[in-house]
Amino acid sequence: MSQPTAAAEAPTMRSFLANRFVQTIMLSGLFLQIGIWVRNFGVLLYVTDMTNNDPISVSLISVAEFAPIFLFSFIGGAFADRWRPKLTMVWCDLLSAVSVFAVMITLYYGSWKAIFFATLVSSILSQFSQPSGMKLFKVHVPESQMQMGMSMYQSMFAIFMIIGPLMGTYVYFHFGIKVAIAIMGVCFLLSALVLTWLPADKKEAAGNRETHIFQEMGQGFRYVRRNRLLVLLGACFAVAGLALGLINPLGLYVVTENLGLPKENLQWFMVANGSAMIIGGGLAMAFSKRMSPQAMLTLGMAVSIVTIAAMGVTHTLWIALAVQFLMGLVLPAIQIGISTMILGNTEEAYVGRVNGILNPLFMGAMVITMSLAGKLKDMFPLSSLYLVSAGLFVIGVLVMLPTLKMKSQPKAETESQAQVQAE
Repeated sequence: MSQPTAAAEAPTMRSFLANRFVQTIMLSGLFLQIGIWVRNFGVLLYVTDMTNNDPISVSLISVAEFAPIFLFSFIGGAFADRWRPKLTMVWCDLLSAVSVFAVMITLYYGSWKAIFFATLVSSILSQFSQPSGMKLFKVHVPESQMQMGMSMYQSMFAIFMIIGPLMGTYVYFHFGIKVAIAIMGVCFLLSALVLTWLPADKKEAAGNRETHIFQEMGQGFRYVRRNRLLVLLGACFAVAGLALGLINPLGLYVVTENLGLPKENLQWFMVANGSAMIIGGGLAMAFSKRMSPQAMLTLGMAVSIVTIAAMGVTHTLWIALAVQFLMGLVLPAIQIGISTMILGNTEEAYVGRVNGILNPLFMGAMVITMSLAGKLKDMFPLSSLYLVSAGLFVIGVLVMLPTLKMKSQPKAETESQAQVQAE
């Protein structure tokens, strides 16, 4: 019986890789990842050089990167449902490139603070482009291959988590900030060019012009509220955001305090995490046919309970590295499970708005605990904060357990969609 199964799976992989949309979106993603990582580290190192490591100036980089997620995620998602997705993605990349080259001009005239503008604009435009890409995944990738597609996409991100910092650092120290910014602009232009190869937008994808944008936003909230699985996923998002935000700023202290090592050793934990994500992406792809996205997400969160708790209490280097590796191993399962659940349980007309509602729940919760993490560390032991984070993941797993019996039913929501629009 094993031979027919293998034979059946092989054509699926071949047909997936032969999909014109998959080829195009992966190549576009490759250019964007190069540009983003060169930008991230180029800007970070440039700002630290210009301000003598001023923490406020360095923190503004994160503000420029993450603030648009709160301000524009839902707006961008609503417009993504309204506009033609291919055209939206091409224009977003073109406008990002224009903003980058405008920043280059200001750098030549000595106004270095404009560097924040490049990060801010590209981050804002990504809030319009990213949900459009999700919509196109829904349109052009068969549901049976969707989890496989998300696995390959996440694997590419994991690879750049390892090589991206090295690439960005090398470009900055050998060629300077102007070349780094130029590479970023060229990468956005190349991505826009590649995206023109996407299949043409459907005429109906232009959106419903009979309703106002604010009406469509309200419909998005009502749509999520009527879908129990999306409500539970939103609750899981918020809890996971609180948990990760609490420990994200504390990784350095695990290295310096718990392990008694110089702060430079943090890079080895990043390498362990990124390497594990590459392997985890491959494993997630292999098991995508055998596990539902709900099961994949729940399993990833359950393993994270153990790894986070162990990371907070261990004082042994090899255990900490092993735990960090295991954390990276299950992270793709969490990310892929989330993306597949959103696409599998949302009608095409609502993908942008659903994505725009759920993402800020995660980011908002994460920023709340990130802003409190420093003060809490002064009040409580490091191990206690990691145990609290693990406890929040326990709540997340409990929230997700009822979804294990649910099946993706986006088509069954058609009547609900009509009711949503009628309200």
